[in-house]
Amino acid sequence: MEQAHTTHNGVAATPGAQRRVLVVEDDTTIVDAIAARLRAEGFQVQTALDGPAAVDTAEAWQPDLMVLDIMLPGFDGLEVCRRVQARRPVPVLMLTARDDETDMLVGLGVGADDYMTKPFSMRELAARVHVLLRRVERATLAAATPRTGILRLGELEIDHAQRRVRVRGEDVHLTPTEFDLLSCLANTPRAVLSREQLLAEVWDWADASGTRTVDSHIKALRRKIGAERIRTVHGVGYALETPAP
Repeated sequence: MEQAHTTHNGVAATPGAQRRVLVVEDDTTIVDAIAARLRAEGFQVQTALDGPAAVDTAEAWQPDLMVLDIMLPGFDGLEVCRRVQARRPVPVLMLTARDDETDMLVGLGVGADDYMTKPFSMRELAARVHVLLRRVERATLAAATPRTGILRLGELEIDHAQRRVRVRGEDVHLTPTEFDLLSCLANTPRAVLSREQLLAEVWDWADASGTRTVDSHIKALRRKIGAERIRTVHGVGYALETPAP
């Protein structure tokens, strides 16, 4: 098994001074390029070249975020994501070599927050990492000063204080991104929000190139809360449906 390795200076940073990113990719050229770019952005970086090393490093190093390839030796990135998320929630940016929506939906289903299809630019990857970490910070602040009360839309309940969702009284497990997306739609029930609006509100992106990310997260969300609850307005965006008054 390839051992996890790091090429940073090996000196532990003051807690909170630098964010830790674990990059998991079996292609050494790609992993070295990603690590170099993220270090240039000010992150501490460790790398792992296979599934078992990724899980071990995540457990020992406690990264703030993982950049995770799907295709890995040992076991794949989906299994890495399942095992890591079962122990401690970590934002995950998943990489896939195939422009396959099934891969994307499965990845989102096991806890990934975002995905990128190869080939990609290092500039965009770095931007996505920054955005994911900002979203985590916002969620932490929101948890410290939570909104009170439970929003009920028919059989759908959104508990903002506990960040929990129930359908017909049954808990529905959502990823942090899915919860934020549902909350954004629920802020203005029945109103159509464009993909660009959702990207700006949920992902904090100004770049419309991520609209497919919105579509894939909507599909994953529909699978969990019911397809009939989110209406597609073709060429525009999405709306959360509510029972007629």
